[in-house]
Amino acid sequence: MRYEYADIDSFGGGADPEESNALTLRTRLGYTTGSLGGLKGMLEFENITSLNGEDNYNPAGLNPSSRTRSVIADPEATEVNRAWVAYDQWDTFFKFGRQRIVMDNARFIGNVIWRQNEQTYDAFSISNKSLLPNLDLFYAHVFRVHRIVGDDHPGGNWDSDSHIFHMAYDLGKPGKLTGYSYLLDIEDAPAVSSATYGASFDGSYAFDENWSASYKAELAFQSDYGDNATDYNAIYYHAKAGGQYRKFNFGAGYEVLGSDDGRIGFSTPFATLHKFNGWADAFLGTPADGLEDAYLWMGYKLPGNIPLKVLYHDFSSNEGNSDYGNEINLVATKKLGQHFTLLAKGAVYQEGDDGRAGRTRYWLQGAFDF
Repeated sequence: MRYEYADIDSFGGGADPEESNALTLRTRLGYTTGSLGGLKGMLEFENITSLNGEDNYNPAGLNPSSRTRSVIADPEATEVNRAWVAYDQWDTFFKFGRQRIVMDNARFIGNVIWRQNEQTYDAFSISNKSLLPNLDLFYAHVFRVHRIVGDDHPGGNWDSDSHIFHMAYDLGKPGKLTGYSYLLDIEDAPAVSSATYGASFDGSYAFDENWSASYKAELAFQSDYGDNATDYNAIYYHAKAGGQYRKFNFGAGYEVLGSDDGRIGFSTPFATLHKFNGWADAFLGTPADGLEDAYLWMGYKLPGNIPLKVLYHDFSSNEGNSDYGNEINLVATKKLGQHFTLLAKGAVYQEGDDGRAGRTRYWLQGAFDF
């Protein structure tokens, strides 16, 4: 169960929607069977209920009386979240049905876990960790994507003929090397159908009991795929490095979603988008001129074992010299026992010169797992 209060206020950018506030409760109930000769199954239901009424926020356009308010994409819904059967044999796991798929940090393939309604996939997947030592292999054929706005939304489900290929090799102390190919053919959203080929390397190193460092580098190339009518090529790259000293951590990164001469930007339609490029969700879709995000973060573990983290983002276009604004994010969490977690989170996005609206957002959340 997860209670969440969200408050959203947008300003500038030629639009001035009314402030939104939503108090919602997400409940999930599921059961996974034991294994019988390697065969097992899972069924999970999910319900999202608005406790203060959908007139107080815009649930992704589903309530006509609140469409003048800022969007909080947590509409009421009751649906099957996951339903799959699986077979574990020959050190290989076969799974068929509605399932959770998250690749690496969810930059390209994720479940959008931040939203109350989880994104899941109707798919056939295969995973193997024993073909070669230290090598993890994964493949999935995705037939349909169940998106966060729910089954009642016109864009709530995407029919798909997509293929996910992923491999990760553990190099030991230096880190992990990953390669992937994401061939996304989306019948209901052909404009974001794409073929992406990429690789990443990430790892960490402990200098002593007090000091440690982490690092990541990633490069990917994307082109049109499936029924996408736009012939394009775009590049993606991301580098970041951080350090930790006792209870204090810090770091910096630079992420670029490229553009094909200002016609179309590098897209990631299956990603957990809220996790990247600022929590104010100003860039859920990549601008045609692309996006460059230079960011810094600092964190400290407060007394009472409360991690606190602050981030700063500076946004600009990849093509041309447009200033896309800047953003500050802040989050603190507190674990109470084994099953209950509290979270407070905020984001302030200051608009640039591209007409995008500024916005402030904050959330209070309590989650109980058992």
